[in-house]
Amino acid sequence: MLDLKYVVEHFDEVAARLGTRGGNVDVQPLRDLADRRRALVTERDNLRRDQKAVSDGFRQPGVTPERREELRAKSKAMGERIAAAETGVGQVEARISDILMNTPNLPQPSTPVGTSADDNVVVRTVGEPRRLDFQAKEHWEIGEALGILDFEAARKVSGARFVLYRDAGARLERALASFMLDLHVSRGYREVLPPYVVLRDCMVGTGQLPKFFEEAYVATDDLFLIPTAEVPVTNIHREEMLDAARLPINYVAYSACFRREAGSHGKDVKGMTRVHQFQKVELVKFATPEASYEEHEKLVADAEEVLKRLDLPYRVVSLCSGDLGFSASKCYDIEVWLPGQAAYREISSCSNFEDFQARRASIRYRPAPGEKPRFVHTLNGSGVAIGRTIIALLENCQQADGSVVIPPALRPYMGGIEVIR
Repeated sequence: MLDLKYVVEHFDEVAARLGTRGGNVDVQPLRDLADRRRALVTERDNLRRDQKAVSDGFRQPGVTPERREELRAKSKAMGERIAAAETGVGQVEARISDILMNTPNLPQPSTPVGTSADDNVVVRTVGEPRRLDFQAKEHWEIGEALGILDFEAARKVSGARFVLYRDAGARLERALASFMLDLHVSRGYREVLPPYVVLRDCMVGTGQLPKFFEEAYVATDDLFLIPTAEVPVTNIHREEMLDAARLPINYVAYSACFRREAGSHGKDVKGMTRVHQFQKVELVKFATPEASYEEHEKLVADAEEVLKRLDLPYRVVSLCSGDLGFSASKCYDIEVWLPGQAAYREISSCSNFEDFQARRASIRYRPAPGEKPRFVHTLNGSGVAIGRTIIALLENCQQADGSVVIPPALRPYMGGIEVIR
């Protein structure tokens, strides 16, 4: 959530930065409402001062009954006007809150300006796109031929856009989760296993609600299935004052993720690129504003390390302003090379939200004893999406005979299996 004071005091800058996002984000109502709130608060406070002066009149010596009745009527009229002003302030504040909750974050100045993914900027490319000396197959063809991916059984159980893993496929999913968790714990992250359902306040705190209600799976009793472990892990510290000496705080979590994929009909309908349930290892950071962009670069490097150890070619892309997620101020996508599709596809998004989520979830820290509390900066990134890693492994490590070679770094987690046949 944006800071209303900052919006009003830097209105032209805010309007210009939000304008680079596209979508006709209009912040003029915020300035108008802020002016209206200021006028109502001034009116209310002046009336309270005048009402106090009237009340003091009751205590003056020699006040006649007639004068006392006159003062009483005057005080009552002022009380009614104060109540009306307070109601007006409440209504204006509710409207301001509603607008702020649905207004996206400001793109960070270093974010490239653009209108769509076509304007994203490639920061670096690691490894050469793998060219096979035979006709490359896509992951669903490979997985079904090996008997490790079963889309028909998943459809029978849950409907479209689900996948059921079998045998070595199930083991591969489990192996990747353990491999990624061990790697990130060794790099200084604290492992947590969060619940997969969260309260509405948690979804609001990280920016999924109210704007993206249609994307969410509602469980029951106003609980929601998580779209990513970012939601429960970030909310571990909701409404807390953190010790500055603890920052940065780094968490890693494995979870299932649930997304309705509303509006994605017709996109990636084959295979498991875009499914309703998938598993992911998530990295979440809490940092001071001064250190958050250094931590952002570290976060990206930690996610990249997974792909380096699996010997998967990839590139890092800086998202342009028009392609940023709602809550992000700056975001890097890591895109892995897929020979079957002859294209790079996203496998991780690493975002710095600055204080956008912390304002919504009230996560603060005190820089030093006696100093004014500040909002932390929150960051998160996939470290990485397991299903898309399986896609990348199947397509990059496929052999002409239909088998798939397991990268050496993953073999200890696969019980020594070197090839899936």
